Amino acid sequence: MERYKIIKEVGDGTFGSVWRAINKLSGEVVAIKKMKKKYYTWNECVNLREVKSLRRMNHPNIVKLKEVIRENNILYFVFEYMEFSLYQLMKDREKLFSEVEIRNWCFQVFQGLAYMHQCGYFHRDLKPENLLVTRDTIKIADFGLAREISSQPPYTEYVSTRWYRAPEILLQSYLYSSKVDMWAMGAIMAELFTLRPLFPGASEADEIYKICSVIGTPTRVSWPDGLNLARAINYQFPQFPGAHLSMLIPSASDDAINLITSLCSWDPSKRPMAAEALQHPFFQSCYYVPPSLRTRAAVSRTPPTVGGKGTLEQQSGRRFSGTLPNAKLSGNYSTVKTNVSLGTGVQSKLNMDNQDLSWNDKSSKISAKQPRCWPPGRKSPFAAAAAAAASINKDRSAIGAADVADKLSNVTIGKGRPYVPQLRHSTCKGWDSVDSGV
Repeated sequence: MERYKIIKEVGDGTFGSVWRAINKLSGEVVAIKKMKKKYYTWNECVNLREVKSLRRMNHPNIVKLKEVIRENNILYFVFEYMEFSLYQLMKDREKLFSEVEIRNWCFQVFQGLAYMHQCGYFHRDLKPENLLVTRDTIKIADFGLAREISSQPPYTEYVSTRWYRAPEILLQSYLYSSKVDMWAMGAIMAELFTLRPLFPGASEADEIYKICSVIGTPTRVSWPDGLNLARAINYQFPQFPGAHLSMLIPSASDDAINLITSLCSWDPSKRPMAAEALQHPFFQSCYYVPPSLRTRAAVSRTPPTVGGKGTLEQQSGRRFSGTLPNAKLSGNYSTVKTNVSLGTGVQSKLNMDNQDLSWNDKSSKISAKQPRCWPPGRKSPFAAAAAAAASINKDRSAIGAADVADKLSNVTIGKGRPYVPQLRHSTCKGWDSVDSGV
């Protein structure tokens, strides 16, 4: 850690604290997440979900984990630096975002999700706080609750911040899938248009109440499995006919309303996959260019272009040398405040720059070949180049029913943003911080 100069603490949460720092050698600004829990073996560190998932993924719309360092039994994650979270941008904003801006952000997030799901993971904690923005680029962050799609159920039911939690999780299903990420994106997309949460429940029961009041009570036709889940915990849905989302989100186009409606479907099987969402008419003006297989020093581009925004370029294949101008960051990662200083004496380090994984520990040295994942539905046009690259670089280190019923029957009002069933204003003020409930 002696290579980094700590600038200031920028966030704290349940598991650690986040610091803004600068690499003394390169001048690169980074975000360092310092974990509260002590880690006494290197095995504990590399088996964390956040590490395991980010080791497998390298995408311009997924935040880059640059290093994992264990020093004096304290674990540090060194991330690329991002200026704001999407929550910060919405919180203090009075003027609504344009549909062009919303389309650009959502297109990028769906690209990241399509890649992530194709790589075998789903996030489980998508919310505005975990979508980080620098200029026109947005990236998915905080993979602490990420889960492998291939892992065996039962899954933990109490995941994701309540306002973005899919109804199958609220009803304690243990068999949910990556479609929970799609529900969250529907809620986030609606919030981008209105600057207000779509389903701001004060408890699990109130959350279901809010969902029913917006999209209507599920039926045997719309979600038979949901009625079975409710019956299993002796829960009765409140009866609402629902409202057309165009009344709640007047600034959104018909295509946007159609996409949000499909994403916020009761039945998970009726929600589109991320790759399918990218093909929706809402994104007709966008185009996608898959990342190419190049050498480590090459520049990888992701150019989702919307209207006059132009092409976004990400230099994911090399270090950023220099500081970000006037960069501002607050709690962009889930973390906890600690008073332990960033000491010296590195015991072990996992360097993740350019996916060149170097494991350094006193007792072992391991090399791993990093798998590459391509966006769903697209075959790599660089198969021959990939084979050649593999040959040339072969040495490269490559979530009880009784408790649930009680929880749903007790509605407690906590601190949160006010619920407004009819959102008709052209401008909206900010809101208090969310009580995440996790």
